[in-house]
Amino acid sequence: MTVIVVMGVSGSGKTTVGTALAKELGTVYAEADTFHPRANIEKMTAGHPLNDEDRAPWLAAIAEWIAKHHENGAVVSSSALKRRYRDVLRGGGDVWFLHLQGSRDLLAERMKTRSGHFMPVSLLDSQLADLEPLEADEPGATFDISRPPADLVASALKAFQERA
Repeated sequence: MTVIVVMGVSGSGKTTVGTALAKELGTVYAEADTFHPRANIEKMTAGHPLNDEDRAPWLAAIAEWIAKHHENGAVVSSSALKRRYRDVLRGGGDVWFLHLQGSRDLLAERMKTRSGHFMPVSLLDSQLADLEPLEADEPGATFDISRPPADLVASALKAFQERA
C-alpha cells in the first residue's frame, strides 16, 4: 500500500488536512512534529531555521515510521521541503506526496493566528526559500490552500485514488 505524505511549509494546513484524510481513508495519521529531536524544537522556538544536518534524524525517523506502516497505508505530515528530503522519505516505502501550497501572506496569517505551536512566523521565509516543488517524476499532486479544508481533502482523495 501507499503512505500519503502531506507536505508543505509551516502554516499550510498539513495537520488539518492530514488528520481529515486519514479519517476518510480509515487509517492512522502521524504528525511530523512528534518526530523532531528536542534540540530541533528548541532551535526553531528560538527563531533559528533548521539546516540539513538538523533535519537528518527527523527525516530518518519519519522514513522508519513509513516503513512500519506502508503495508496497510497511512498518512503522515512532513514539510518535505527539498527533493533530497523526499528521497529519504521514499526510502521508507511507497509514498505519494500531497503538497499544500499558498501565498506567503496567507501562510503568515495562519501562523500568527494559531496557538500552541513552536514555529515562529519569522522562520516562514527560510522555509519558503528551501522549498523545492514536486518535480514531474515525483508521485503526488499540489493543491492551493486557499480552498476550504474539506475541498482539499476531497480533491486529494480523488487524485490519490486516480493516480496511475
